[in-house]
Parts: sequence; C-alpha cells; structure tokens
Amino acid sequence: MEGRNRRVVLYGHTALRTRARPVTVIDDDLRRLLADLRRTMVEQDGLGLAANQIGETTRAFAIDPRGADVDSRPYCVINPEVVATEGELEREEGCLSLPGIWEVLPRPELVRIRGLDETGAEVELEASGIIARAFLHELDHLNGQLLIDRVGPTRRGLLAGKLREIEDRERQECG
Repeated sequence: MEGRNRRVVLYGHTALRTRARPVTVIDDDLRRLLADLRRTMVEQDGLGLAANQIGETTRAFAIDPRGADVDSRPYCVINPEVVATEGELEREEGCLSLPGIWEVLPRPELVRIRGLDETGAEVELEASGIIARAFLHELDHLNGQLLIDRVGPTRRGLLAGKLREIEDRERQECG
C-alpha cells in the first residue's frame, strides 16, 4: 500500500477543532496526503479517518468499507457534503483521536454524500449502518467537531478526567 502511516493526533490538538479548508486543486501534494490518510487508517484499524486527525486541515476523509464486512478497497472523499439523510439509529461510536472512549450516539441510518474522488471526478455515495455513521463522524471532524460534542453535559462531566489524560498524552507526544 502506498503512503505512510502517520501519527493520529489526540484530543487537545488544535487541528481537531479547526474547520478543514476545501480542496481547490488536486495535485501531487494532495495525492500524497490521501495516500497517507488511507495507509494510516488501515494500519491503525480505523473504519474512517479525517485529514484533521493526522494534523492536516484539508477537507478530505478516508473510509475502509472492509471494516463493515464490505469487500471494497479503502477510498477517500474530497470536499464531502451531506445531500440527504434518513432514519435514526443509536449505536456505539469510538474515535482514534479519543482512545478508550466509546459513546452511544444517535445518527441517521442512511446517508447520501456528494464530493470528489481522488481523480477530482464528482461522486455521490450512499451508505447505511456503520458506513453511514463513519461518513458523518468524519464530516464532523472536518467541521472541527468531536463525538464528545454530541453527548450531554452530565456524560461529558464524567469523561472529564479521561479527556484530561488524553490531552496530557497529546501534549507529551507533540512536545
């Protein structure tokens, strides 16, 4: 697999709270970033990974359908936007940038997104279940939001100690 496995930034890193910039040019730098995104996601056992999570505020994410038992190669979506949603499911959700935190969150059951593929061609993708959840989770990242922003204040208070630990770890790893 091309690309390199990069460090996933943790809670507390500024990139996670930064709204990603839309891509205006598909060039070799972007192709390298997308390859790194795919490789990092696969090697770190992620179902999805947003560019923010490797410290890049570029509006793109990677998805690995094999994490949902779909026999399809990992791919990236550039400048994704939600076109339609339907239904709602509550399921457990985790995040590579929030290790050890799993929360049950409501998300739409069916999602249709539009964006660009890695060649710059327009694509429209529809997904249900865990892949729909991954699309929306990664879109949240691109908007500077985290899954803990979707929990109530009481639950967030209960997570405060764990969040401080993760933030301290990020400071130590980042210097």
